This record gives sequence, C-alpha cells and structure tokens, in this order.
Amino acid sequence: MNEHDTMTGVDPGRLDDQQLMKELETIHRTRHDTLLYGSNDALRAHNDRMAQLEGEWLRRNPRRPVAAGRTREGARERGCGGSAAPGG
Repeated sequence: MNEHDTMTGVDPGRLDDQQLMKELETIHRTRHDTLLYGSNDALRAHNDRMAQLEGEWLRRNPRRPVAAGRTREGARERGCGGSAAPGG
C-alpha cells in the first residue's frame, strides 16, 4: 500500500500540525453526511479515521485548555439556569 491509502489516509503521526488540523476539520465537516447517507462500510471507515486523527491530536495536545462549560459540572450548571451551587 502506498503512503496515502484511500481507505485510511496518511498515518496521522506523519502529518505536521497544520495538516492534522486540516484533516480534522475535513472529517468533522463530512461527518453528518456520512452518518446520514454513507454505507455501513463508509461509516465504519469514517469512525476509524476520525478516531485516528483525534487520538493523534490529543496525543500532541495533552494539556489542551478545557472550557468549564464543556465539563459535566458545567453542563449541570447550564441545565439549572447557570447556578454554580452543586445539585442545582
């Protein structure tokens, strides 16, 4: 198989940061259509590729900033009118 196999793409570890981000943007943009209209094989390939790309991004960015609203606690706070009190 060559470096850019059409089924899996380039090994994410071989992409530079800019290429990796471009691949992630593309796969996230195509996700909805693949879910709605892709064959089971296409969806499986999409899942595998997305996991590879996201895993590589997370490996490179272990200390990425996490927004408080994107945590379980933050989601609970939003669900109860934004109150910071535990349990609502």
